[in-house]
Amino acid sequence: MSSIIPFDQREGVIWFNGEIIPWKDAKVHVLTHGLHYGSSVFEGERAYAGVIFKSKEHTERLRKSAQIMDFDLPFTDDEINKAKDLVVEKNGGGDQYVRPVAFRGSEMMAVSAQHNKIHVAIATWAWPSMFDPETKMKGIKLDIAEFRRPDPQCAPVHAKAAGLYMICTISKHKAEKKGYADAMMLDWQGRVAECTGANIFFIRDGALHTPIADCFLNGLTRQTVLALAKKEGIEVIERRIMPEELKTFNECFIVGSAAEVTPVSEIGPYSFKPGNMSRTLMDSYSSAVRAPSA
Repeated sequence: MSSIIPFDQREGVIWFNGEIIPWKDAKVHVLTHGLHYGSSVFEGERAYAGVIFKSKEHTERLRKSAQIMDFDLPFTDDEINKAKDLVVEKNGGGDQYVRPVAFRGSEMMAVSAQHNKIHVAIATWAWPSMFDPETKMKGIKLDIAEFRRPDPQCAPVHAKAAGLYMICTISKHKAEKKGYADAMMLDWQGRVAECTGANIFFIRDGALHTPIADCFLNGLTRQTVLALAKKEGIEVIERRIMPEELKTFNECFIVGSAAEVTPVSEIGPYSFKPGNMSRTLMDSYSSAVRAPSA
């Protein structure tokens, strides 16, 4: 771990409240509302060969998340999109991860914070694909998390809000301590939901099955994979999936901006064999994100 450069000590630039500043100067006060009360929203995006995949859609979701959290972004979508492109360029282009974040400042330090300034920052850093294609096809192993995705009546589940990831961090840590790469989470009713930072898909009898995204984010990568599957002529079924059904599926994979399309070989006691459909969709996604129009 000592060889990893802390994220507050890296080189490069960050766009912060409308200005490009040195990476190490992008600081906030310890009494920032977003730190104490989770009043923060963010996006996870990828740039391929210097071009951000679905940049506009990510910014639209950032704005929607902010509105769900009862604040407005102080910049237009166009300003944010241009800022993202600028930071990618100034940080060297190529394949990068892109992290816009918006949060309440420090003017009020209580649950109520209507008058707090809204800060917006954009950071990018070099980050190639997590696995090469052949390593991916071996499949990763998932634990089954103890925490569940909350009832939509109990949390703003359709916002990409920082506070909602608290149980994801706890669940992923527990999974990694047991030798797993990640954890699959159930929803509040005990149905299959998603992983800690990715949506999940299953394959049986040539059809693609995935949980209905009603208590977790309908990820942009998820939407892309659904569209690619339909284009490939694959039957797509969005439905309720119970954990005991896992033994009936042949293949499984997870999707997200960070994970892209990553096959799964094991979820707790259930085993899968990454096959042709997983590879087809993995390759189709890889081509889509690097297309000129991406």
